[in-house]
Amino acid sequence: MSQKTYVVGVGMVPFAKPGASKSYIEMGAEAVRLALKDAGLDFRLIQQAYAGYVYGDSTCGQSALYEVGMTGIPVINVNNNCASGSTALFLARQAVESGAVDCALAFGFEEMQPGALKSFWTDREPTMGKSYRAASKVFPEGAGMPGALMLFGGAGREHMQKYGTKMETFAAIRAKASRHAANNPLAVFRKVVTTEDVMADQVVWEGVMTRLMACPPTCGGAAAILVSERFARKHGLRTDVAILAQAMATDTPDAYEPPSMISVVGTGMTHAAAQQVYEKAGVGPEDIRVCELHDCFAHNELLTYEGLGFCAVGEGEKFVLDGDNTYGGQVVVNPSGGLLSKGHPLGATGLAQCYELSHQLRGTAEARQVEGVKLALQHNLGLGGAGVVTLYGRG
Repeated sequence: MSQKTYVVGVGMVPFAKPGASKSYIEMGAEAVRLALKDAGLDFRLIQQAYAGYVYGDSTCGQSALYEVGMTGIPVINVNNNCASGSTALFLARQAVESGAVDCALAFGFEEMQPGALKSFWTDREPTMGKSYRAASKVFPEGAGMPGALMLFGGAGREHMQKYGTKMETFAAIRAKASRHAANNPLAVFRKVVTTEDVMADQVVWEGVMTRLMACPPTCGGAAAILVSERFARKHGLRTDVAILAQAMATDTPDAYEPPSMISVVGTGMTHAAAQQVYEKAGVGPEDIRVCELHDCFAHNELLTYEGLGFCAVGEGEKFVLDGDNTYGGQVVVNPSGGLLSKGHPLGATGLAQCYELSHQLRGTAEARQVEGVKLALQHNLGLGGAGVVTLYGRG
C-alpha cells in the first residue's frame, strides 16, 4: 500500500556567489534547521535522510547533518549531476510513500567555484562521453567550447535553425526571469533587465547567446521534510502541500541516435517523466498554473516548455511572445527567478524549487504569489542523465 506524502517543512539559505558563502557543511546544516523550524518538528523524529550534492567529498551529507544532530539514522548521499537535489527528494518521497518510513529528510547543498562547470577527473573517460560524442556528430566545431555551453547553446541553435526561433526570444526569457527575481529576497541577481539589455550583454556565442542567458554558478543549501499522513496527524503537522505524483527518467537510445542537440540535452527525459506524472495524477499540462523548471540556460527553458507539454514542439517562441510564461499568461514559469537569477548550486537547486512551490501552494509567496494555485509542477534536469518531474497539490 502506498501512503500519501506531505511536504511539512522547507528551508533555504540565501544563495551567494562563489567565495561569498559559508561552507557547504554550514549551508546544508542551516537549510535543515530552517526546514525543521518551518515544520515545527524535532530533528530526532527524522527517520532517514538523503543528501544531494555534486562537488562535495565523500559522506559530506553526514558532515552537514551531524551539525544538526547525531541520531544514528541512515544518511544516503546522492550525486546525480544537476538533478541531485530532486533525486534526494525522489528517494525521500519513495521511502515515505512505500511505508518504509514515516518521516524523511531531503537536503542539498553546493559550494561552487567560479566559471564554467568542469570535471575534476582528467585521467578517465568523462561521465558524459556519450553525450559529447553524439554532439560532435552534429556540431564538431564546438569541441573547444565549455561543455554546458556547447550542449545547451547548440540545442538552442538547433531550435533556431529548425523552427526560426530568434535570439531575442531567449533574451526575453532572461528578462522575464529578472522581473520575477526582483521579488525574491533569496535570489542572487535581483536587478531587472530588459530584452535589449540581455542582447547588449557580452557575447559568448555570436548569434546564439550572451552571458546573461546562462545561469551563474552560485553556492547554497535547501531542504524539505516529507511525512506520511498518519505521522502528520500524530504530531499535529500541516498537510496543505502534498506530492501528488513524481517520476524520474533517464535517457533512451533516441537521445543519441539520430544525433540531435535538442535530444542530447534531455528533452526526451523531460517529456517521459512529465507524461508519467500527468497520467498518474489524472491531469494535463493545461491544468498547471505555476512551474519551477530547469532554466540553466534561457535556451533550455524554451525547450522545456515543449518537453512539459505547455506548448507544441516548435511553438516555444510563440509561447514566449504571447506572454504565456509569466503572470497573466498560461503558466507562471519560475516565479522565484529560476536558475538564471537565483543561480545554480547544483545539489540545492531541486530542493530550492520545492521550497518555492511549497510557498506558492501555501499562499505565502508574498509578492511572487500566483493567484489560485492548486497544482504546482517542478522540473529538474541532470545531463548524463536524470530528469525529475514532481507534481505538488494542496493537501
